[in-house]
Amino acid sequence: MKGFTLIETIVAITVSSIVFLAVFGFVYYFYRTSGYNLSQMIAVNSARKGVETIVRETREATFSDQGSYLIKNAEDQSFTFYSDIDKDLKIERVRYFLDEYILKKGITESNDNSKYLDENEEIRILSNNIRNLEEPIFTYYDENNNEVEDLQVVTNIRMIQIKLIVNTDPNRPPGEFTLVSNAQLRNLRYE
Repeated sequence: MKGFTLIETIVAITVSSIVFLAVFGFVYYFYRTSGYNLSQMIAVNSARKGVETIVRETREATFSDQGSYLIKNAEDQSFTFYSDIDKDLKIERVRYFLDEYILKKGITESNDNSKYLDENEEIRILSNNIRNLEEPIFTYYDENNNEVEDLQVVTNIRMIQIKLIVNTDPNRPPGEFTLVSNAQLRNLRYE
């Protein structure tokens, strides 16, 4: 008689189950690791594009439609300035700020009276997974490249450093990825 005995069948099922579980475990680990790496790569790329946008728009900062100085407000986690970001010959008020782990951009168009109303601010998400809760996003420098200590005197600011710390999961390696760039203000009027 040809065929399998009960013991041979149980051994074959056990060996097949062990091989299946090993393959499944490997595939699960691979997708889990690759998924995290992919999400970290997407977050870093989004932050990189965000930094490029901030630098480009900050360099083009200009005086408001009302004639206000080109920087409205300078803080560690928030920066507000005026710029014609959509090239419509009207100056918008632009605000970059961190809301928990999300870097956001607020845009306020001036109305017919050249006034900027806070309730008209349009909020856009620039980047997720930003971990700058303890470190400043924006650092400001004067004409001698010294850090500006008194941020109430925005007329001393000549350059802004943008630093974003990106991490989709702080409890897993590879850890934080830091992006740093500088934006020199170009449209200053010297008297």
